[in-house]
Order: sequence, then C-alpha cells, then structure tokens
Amino acid sequence: MGKIKTHKATAKRFSLTKNGKVKLNHTNRRHKLGLKTAKRKRQLRCNGYLSTSMAPAVKTLLGE
Repeated sequence: MGKIKTHKATAKRFSLTKNGKVKLNHTNRRHKLGLKTAKRKRQLRCNGYLSTSMAPAVKTLLGE
C-alpha cells in the first residue's frame, strides 16, 4: 500500500503539538475589526486546540 498524501489545505490551518494535540489559529481576524470588541479580538489572537472528537479526522488528513 502507498503512502497517504497530506491534505494541503488542512496542513496550512492545523499543526500538531509534541503531545499529539491539534493546534489551530482562530478565524475572524482579517477584516471588519472595527465592529468587534477589543475583548473579542484579544481572545481571537491566542491559538486554540481542536476538540478531542474532531482531532482524529484532522490527523488522518495530515497523514498521521
């Protein structure tokens, strides 16, 4: 059986940590920032982690 190819769109959006968690950047920080509160923009700045139920699907797309 051949190797599983990496899904490139997924690879641009997610990365894996050393412990195997799936790390992501939050969306909604590109435009229309004047409408969003400072608290909301500050919280979107931080990285997030994917839920444990969705992580296996993304890991498959990443070729892990």
